[in-house]
Amino acid sequence: MDLAGTGTVAGASSGAGRPAALLSANKADQPMGSVVQALIDLGAKPVSTLTVEQARRQPSMADAVRRVQAQQGVPTTPRPVARVQDLSIPSRNGPIPARAYIPEGGRGPLPLIVYWHGGGWVIADLDTYDASARALAAETGAVVLSCHYRQAPEHKFPAAHDDALVAYAWALGAAQRLGADRRRVALAGESAGGNLAIATAMGIRDQRLPKPAHMLLVYPVAGTDTRTPSYLENTAAVPLGRDDMLWFVDKVTRSPLDLQDPRLDVVGKADLRGLPPATIINAGIDPLRSDGEMLAQKLQAAGVPVVQRTWPGATHEFFGLAPTVPDATEAQRFTAMRLRDAFGVPMASL
Repeated sequence: MDLAGTGTVAGASSGAGRPAALLSANKADQPMGSVVQALIDLGAKPVSTLTVEQARRQPSMADAVRRVQAQQGVPTTPRPVARVQDLSIPSRNGPIPARAYIPEGGRGPLPLIVYWHGGGWVIADLDTYDASARALAAETGAVVLSCHYRQAPEHKFPAAHDDALVAYAWALGAAQRLGADRRRVALAGESAGGNLAIATAMGIRDQRLPKPAHMLLVYPVAGTDTRTPSYLENTAAVPLGRDDMLWFVDKVTRSPLDLQDPRLDVVGKADLRGLPPATIINAGIDPLRSDGEMLAQKLQAAGVPVVQRTWPGATHEFFGLAPTVPDATEAQRFTAMRLRDAFGVPMASL
């Protein structure tokens, strides 16, 4: 376990230069590579080379895909959802910003997906991951509650994890006014948000709150070992490399003891028994790929039904890049099928 360490694998690039970025673009499928190249052209740098303030201001993959769309003459308008509403979740640590994406309803209340965005618990916000939340609402016909959380380094671990559990409890109480069914709820998240989703599932189990129907974990952070096969293969990958993960963890943890916490070292320390069925989505060109694969094995060993799938030519952050990146469209449709099945909603009714 070495997330507290620094530096890179011996003989590998740190990811700070353009050649490493071009390597990610060249390994990716052509549409994915175009978005990576657009990110490079926009001037984005590895977060490991930046201050927190610089990292929060720099272009994101969402900006990069809009650039590609503009170059292709494709409209950059967000995917339509019937109603989008900004909300504030009360908490003893201050209000938690959230956003509800409410599709056209049929008869009765809709299923509910509580979703957390990525960004290493340090950067990004509801706007950065707007496309993912819209896609989940449109593809599943469920209400999606996208939740923010306190971020590091201003708020160290476990602040974000505490906020996520508060948001879930609030969502259950607010389900009726959101037009949602509190008996049909799923957890979802990307990257650090995927980590928040499974950590929240563990907290729900331990506090005996109403159990979700499903977990959607999109390239989740699930361990604290940066010598896994995918970390070694993708040390200098773009938009996420090994040094970037070390940078994020340095900002979020108070001491190396935090890395022993089962909410961070899920595959190494967590008791996964009794969790909801899971769908795990991974990208091939991503240091977190092995985390997803190991998590699937650990869940299965704990008796939790799980399906894990990797898109080999995709990079980290690909999920929200539809329709520009066909892998993203396919991943969104696959997860919608899994979620709708968990909710008991046939695809033909969409």
